[in-house]
Amino acid sequence: MDCMKGFHQNGVKPNSMKLLRIIFHMGTYEYTRMPFDIKDAPAHFQRRMVTIFQEEILECRMIVYIDDIIIYSETLEDHVQYIDRVLTKSTPRNLKISLKKCNFGQQKLLAIGHKVSGLRLEIDQNTVAAVLKNPVPRNIKGMKHFLGFASYYRNHIKTFAHITSSLYKLCSKDVVFKLPRKGGMHMKGSNMNSQIYLTLNYLSSYI
Repeated sequence: MDCMKGFHQNGVKPNSMKLLRIIFHMGTYEYTRMPFDIKDAPAHFQRRMVTIFQEEILECRMIVYIDDIIIYSETLEDHVQYIDRVLTKSTPRNLKISLKKCNFGQQKLLAIGHKVSGLRLEIDQNTVAAVLKNPVPRNIKGMKHFLGFASYYRNHIKTFAHITSSLYKLCSKDVVFKLPRKGGMHMKGSNMNSQIYLTLNYLSSYI
């Protein structure tokens, strides 16, 4: 489930509107809803979502990532029940859900850069491919951006710490930025899909 227009669903307190003032040739304007380009906007929206759905999250039936809601359940009946709970809590709080971005009763889905099912967790290769099309980082800012992306998938990358050690050193102070001839950057290849996580059926017996 996806919240419609994301951050715009958060109001701005009157005493904070002056901090979001913008000037056009036709006059001065102030945001009354949270704009998308505010640094703390994701944190504010995440806190609101966690506050609203705290009960469902603690029951381990829901994951909330900013404006994305993932409901997971063992039976269709439970699934419908938790969808109803989400909608019931959303209505009085004026939290709007985008129907066209919702998928119900799915056994597999793409979520936050991963392919998720009841049995396995994989990297979404379309997300990886989009990053691999970018040129090799040529400065510290670009390297930090790449390492931030790669670190998100560190559990899927074998010997991640070893592979990236030389790249992290390039981001240190008083270090001349010069890419290694080999080593770290080969992570921009097939290594990005080296591990797939499987889930256990705890009702079965294991040795």
